[in-house]
Amino acid sequence: MSYRFSRRSSLLAVAAPVVAASAAAALAVCGAVQAQDNWPSKPITLIVPFPPGGPTDMVARVLAQQVGQQLGQSVIVDNRPGANGNIGNALVAKAPADGYTVLYNTSSIALSPSLYKKQSYDVSRDLRPVALTAVVPLGLVVNPKVPVNTVQELVKYAQDHKGKLSYGSAGNGNVTHLAAFQVVQHYNMDASHVPYKGSAPADVDLVAGQIDFMTDTINSVAPFIKDGKLRLLAVSTAGRIPNFPKAPTLAESGMTGFEAGAWQGVMVPAKTPDAIVERLNAELMKALRNPGVLEKLRVQGTEPLGSTPKAYGEYIQSEIRRWAGVVKSTGVSLD
Repeated sequence: MSYRFSRRSSLLAVAAPVVAASAAAALAVCGAVQAQDNWPSKPITLIVPFPPGGPTDMVARVLAQQVGQQLGQSVIVDNRPGANGNIGNALVAKAPADGYTVLYNTSSIALSPSLYKKQSYDVSRDLRPVALTAVVPLGLVVNPKVPVNTVQELVKYAQDHKGKLSYGSAGNGNVTHLAAFQVVQHYNMDASHVPYKGSAPADVDLVAGQIDFMTDTINSVAPFIKDGKLRLLAVSTAGRIPNFPKAPTLAESGMTGFEAGAWQGVMVPAKTPDAIVERLNAELMKALRNPGVLEKLRVQGTEPLGSTPKAYGEYIQSEIRRWAGVVKSTGVSLD
C-alpha cells in the first residue's frame, strides 16, 4: 500500500516557476497596479478557518504582519474555525470580490470535496487561487505518561492496552486525522479517534493526558516537545527534519513510502480582479523572501514555498483528485 500523502517534488515543482517568472511578474504587477492603484485603501481581513494559536494561524500571522507592512495597510487576522475549515472557506467564497476579504487556506480545502456530501461553496467555482505559501511536516507525538520512545514501542503498548488508547486530530477528515488513521490502520492498533476544532485544543488535551497520541503539525507541537511536555516518536517527511534531526521518519519506522505534510495557501473570492490577485501574489512572494519571515518560519519548522496563481490552482485540482482516492480508502465520510 502506498502512503504518499504529500509529494515534496510536486510542491517544489509548483514553487519553481516563481523564481523563473519573477521579472515577468514584476512587469505584470506594474501594469496591474496602474489599473487598480487604489487597492488597498483600507485594512484587509485575512480569514483563518482554524483557531488562534494553531499551526495555520501561526504561519498566517507571520505573513499577515509582513504583507501589511509592505502594503502600508493593516492585514487583520480573523479566526473562523469549524467544519474542517469550511466555515471560513465559505465565508470568503461569499464575500465581496474586492480584495479586502482574503482566505488563508490549508490542504483541508482539497479534502472537503470528497469528505462532505454537501457544501455551501465550490472551491473550483467560488474561490480563486493566489499563492501556495508553505508546507508543515507532521510529527507523531505522545504524552510523556505513555511509556514509549519509538513507534514500535507505541504499537506494542497499544496491543497490551487494547481499546484503551485514544488519538486526537484537528478535526474529522483533517490531514492530522487521516495521517494518524493510516498509522493506526497500518499497525492494526486498537485506538479511538477524538476530533477537535483545530490543533490548539487537541494539543492542550494531549499535554494534559486526556488523549494519548496524535499526528500533528510540527510547528504546533514543537514548543511542547522542547519543554518535555510531549515526546516526538517520528516525523512524516521523506527525510529527517533540521529542527529535530534525531527523530526518525515514519518510513524509517516501518511505514515504507509514507510521506505527509500540511500545505497552506491564499485564495480570494472568484471574481476578484486580476490586478488585485497579481498584486497580492507579488506581495506574498516578497514576504516569503524576507529574511525575518524566513527565520520565523524556520523556527516553527515550516518550509516556505511560493507559486504563481495559475500553478497554485493546478496544484489544488491535482490534490482534489489524489485525495479523493485516499479518503475513499479510509471510509471517512462527513455530513
